Amino acid sequence: MQDFELGILNFIQDKFACPFLDAVMPYITLFGEHGIFWMALTAILLIPKKTRKLGLSMAIALLLGYIFGNLIIKNVVARSRPYETNTDFKLLVAKLSDKSFPSGHTLASFEASVCIFIRHKKWGIAAIALAVAIALSRLYLYVHFPTDVLAGMLMGILFAVIGTIIANKIYKKADILSKKKNID
Repeated sequence: MQDFELGILNFIQDKFACPFLDAVMPYITLFGEHGIFWMALTAILLIPKKTRKLGLSMAIALLLGYIFGNLIIKNVVARSRPYETNTDFKLLVAKLSDKSFPSGHTLASFEASVCIFIRHKKWGIAAIALAVAIALSRLYLYVHFPTDVLAGMLMGILFAVIGTIIANKIYKKADILSKKKNID
């Protein structure tokens, strides 16, 4: 399987590598770096009352992804990175210290962007487009295998849905408590 995945990564390099993408992809991937962009956006969305429910959904999804994706699954699977297998590849970014499966950049990007899409379709389309670009950058930069990225996408979607469901329940419970308080 790993040879097949390396074949996909090598195909991407053979067919798409060019000076423009070599310059752009390291910057696109920065939007997923440690989930900082998505965490900052989450913090901003938690401030106004109008977007607080979305911010809460994103915060829950990002927390789930961090716990299950980065802390548990990455360490249990402990998959090496493509450039560790194909040592002839010249990296455009610094070598990473953590393991490859799942892609944390992709995971955080899909958690946040799908939460946004669930609540605001217009914003969500732009966010998902950015998440896809980040995911593709991980393949282009040769730092993740395709299944790392696919797992990050699927887990991100799942955690976004779970985060949204939990946030809805929290808001429903708070609304019930508020109404009960007003009656008493």
